[in-house]
Amino acid sequence: MIRHVVTWKLAATDDTERAEQVATIAGGLRSLPPHIPEILSFEVGENVLHPGANFDLVLIAEYEDADALARYQEHPEHKKVASYIRTVVADRSAVDFEV
Repeated sequence: MIRHVVTWKLAATDDTERAEQVATIAGGLRSLPPHIPEILSFEVGENVLHPGANFDLVLIAEYEDADALARYQEHPEHKKVASYIRTVVADRSAVDFEV
C-alpha cells in the first residue's frame, strides 16, 4: 500500500482570500473519492495554528500500489482540482511511502 501525503502553502497574503482558496481546494479534494475507485482512504486537513509558519492544507491518502496512485493522478476529476491548486499555490511538498 502507498500512503500519499501532500502539503500546500498558498500564495495569497490576505487572510480572507487565503481562507476562500483553502475552502475551494478542500472542497474539490473532498469531492474526489466517489469518482476515483483507486482511493482507499482520503483525508484533507486545513491548518488551524500558526498560519504564517505552517503550510495551509494537507492531503493524506492511501492507494493499493504505485500504479493506483498514478491512475488517481491522471483521473480527469483529479486533474480539474489540481489545475486550480496550481494557480494559487506558492509551495508544495509531497511524500509517498509504503505502509
